[in-house]
Amino acid sequence: MQNQEVYFIDGVRTPFGKAGEKGVYWNTRADDLVVKAMIGLLDRHPDLPREAIDDVAIAATTQQGDQGLTIGRTAAILAGLPQSVPGFAIDRMCAGAMTSVTTTGSAIGIGAYDLTLAGGVEHMGRHPMGFNADPNPRFLSEKLVSPDALNMGCTAEKIHDRFPHLTKERADAFAVGSQQKAALAYQEGKIQPDLIPVSAGGPNGWNLVTQDELMRPESTLEGMQGLKTPFRAHGKVTAGNASPLTDGATMSLLGGERAIAEYGLKPKMKMVSFAFAGVEPEIMGIGPIPSTEKALKKAGLSIEDIGLFEINEAFAIQVLSFLDHFGIKDDDARVNKWGGAIAFGHPLASSGVRLMNQLAGQFALHPEVKYGLTTMCIGLGMGGTVIWENTGYRGR
Repeated sequence: MQNQEVYFIDGVRTPFGKAGEKGVYWNTRADDLVVKAMIGLLDRHPDLPREAIDDVAIAATTQQGDQGLTIGRTAAILAGLPQSVPGFAIDRMCAGAMTSVTTTGSAIGIGAYDLTLAGGVEHMGRHPMGFNADPNPRFLSEKLVSPDALNMGCTAEKIHDRFPHLTKERADAFAVGSQQKAALAYQEGKIQPDLIPVSAGGPNGWNLVTQDELMRPESTLEGMQGLKTPFRAHGKVTAGNASPLTDGATMSLLGGERAIAEYGLKPKMKMVSFAFAGVEPEIMGIGPIPSTEKALKKAGLSIEDIGLFEINEAFAIQVLSFLDHFGIKDDDARVNKWGGAIAFGHPLASSGVRLMNQLAGQFALHPEVKYGLTTMCIGLGMGGTVIWENTGYRGR
C-alpha cells in the first residue's frame, strides 16, 4: 500500500424535515432516506463503476429499528450497489457522519481504499435521541457525570453559566442571523444543488420534498424574547436559539489520487487534518475548541489561516463560545455564510456532511480562500474538527 491524499469529491443530502408526526418524513423509513441520498449522489457520477466503491460507512446515533442492522451494508444493498461492496455503521452521536468521513478517509490515506461512500442519517421522529438507552448506573452513582450531561439543552445552559458575557441577547442575535443567511442562500440558489428530492407519503397522499421544512426566515429579536426556556426556569436556551429536532440523511463520495486519475473525478476539497477531543460531558458544547486546536496543530496552521468556518449550530451559545475563544466576532462573514443548523435543522449523525457540502460550495465561489474547517460539538462531552484545503485555490 502507498499513502495518498484524501479528497472530498462530492456530497448531497435530503431536505431536512421536522421530527414527529407532523413532519414530512413521519411515514418514511430512515434507511430509505439514506438510500435516496446514496442513489442521488451516484447518479451524479454515472461513469463511476459501482464495484469500485471500497466501503460504505453510514452513521446513526440511535441504532435500532430502521436505523439498525448495520445500516451501511443494508443501505448499500438497497441502493443497488454490487454485493461485493461492504458496509458498516458508526456511532459518535452528532459527529457520526463526520466520523464516517474521517474513518474511511483515513483508509484512503494509507492506500487501503481508493473510493468510499460516507454519510449519516437520523430519524428523530422515529428514534428520539437516547430512546431506549440504558446508561450504566455508575455514571450517576459514582458521580462520573452529572445527570445534566445526558440532556443536551442543559449542557448548553451550563455554557451560559460558565461564560456570562455570552448573553442570551447575543445568542438570539446569532440565531436570527442564521435564519436570515439561510433564507438568502435559498433565494440565491446556493443550497438547492446538493438537495436530493424525496417522495414522502402522508395522510394527504404523496408529496415531493424539495426543501428544508424548518426554516423560520421571519424570526426577529423581538419574537425571540418571549420564547419559553424548556431546560431551566428563567434560562437562556430556547427553541429560537437552538437547532430543532430533525429527520434527514447525508452522503459523500471520498476518493484518493489513484481513483481521481483513473475515473476523471473532480474533487472539491482536500482533507488536511482532523481531530476529536473530549471535554466535561456537562458542557459538551465547548468540545470544538480543543478539537480545533488539535487539528490546527496537526496541520501546522493557525486559526488566522482559516478563511471559512462551518460550525454546527446545535445551540447558538455553543458557536459563540467557539468564536469567543478564538477572538472571532459573532457576525464574522467567514462563519456559516449560508446559515446553519438553527435554520436547517440538526439530524444528529447526518449533520457532519451537511457542513462539508456547504464548505465545498463556498470554496467554489471563493478561490482566494485556501483553508476552511468543519467543526461540531458532540454529546457526552466531545468535539470534532476537520480542516480542508480548497482544490480551486488560486491565491489571494
